[in-house]
Amino acid sequence: MQGSVAGMEGGTVLAGEVAKFDSLAADWWNPRGPMAPLHAMNPLRTRWIAERLGRPPQDLGGLTLLDVGCGAGLAAEALARRGARVTGLDMAAEALEAARFHAAAEGLRITYRHGRPEDLAETFDAVTALEVVEHVADRDAFLASLARSVRLGGMVFVSTLNRTARSFIMAKLGAEYLLRMLPVGTHDWRMFVTPAELGAGLRRAGLRVTDVAGMVPEPLTGGWRESRDTAVNYIMAARKD
Repeated sequence: MQGSVAGMEGGTVLAGEVAKFDSLAADWWNPRGPMAPLHAMNPLRTRWIAERLGRPPQDLGGLTLLDVGCGAGLAAEALARRGARVTGLDMAAEALEAARFHAAAEGLRITYRHGRPEDLAETFDAVTALEVVEHVADRDAFLASLARSVRLGGMVFVSTLNRTARSFIMAKLGAEYLLRMLPVGTHDWRMFVTPAELGAGLRRAGLRVTDVAGMVPEPLTGGWRESRDTAVNYIMAARKD
């Protein structure tokens, strides 16, 4: 949900996923629109990332960060506001245009690129891929590209949906068909990733998992909170030693 797919047709990409998220570009920044769950979740996940980068939550000054599958820039802008020098990467061209327009209107200096992580030559202090891995064609190749994009000692952060009966009911049937919080067809439950699978994939890519947390909605406040419950949404951190 964060972005489209960080890849071109072939390689790590599913072309249909790019088109799916490009079609949402005009409504991406509407907090009551199809990306409303991401708007609600974003403060938690970006704060969680900042805390694990070893800085005060409001100070990422001096760090370079690559946001893979950035979409229209929800996470990229939040991390840039904390002081990080952010590069956003996606293959959804219309979403990237929305990202550039919004960042300019907010006075934020964010570099947005149309491309895929496997084609990048440079490395960054941190790499994020938020709500993206469940949309790629080759998970291991995608995770390997994230690992290559982070410098030695840097961190990779991946958030996604667990493949459980509860996630099928809540994130697929509930969110898409019953509550209409997301467009029908946003997710394919079969592509959801268990924490064990994601951890194993990160280790195969040469990364060491350092932390994992569940993310659960708070119905009374409309926000999200960190939890030990990883049955639906979760976020994982890994270090390149």
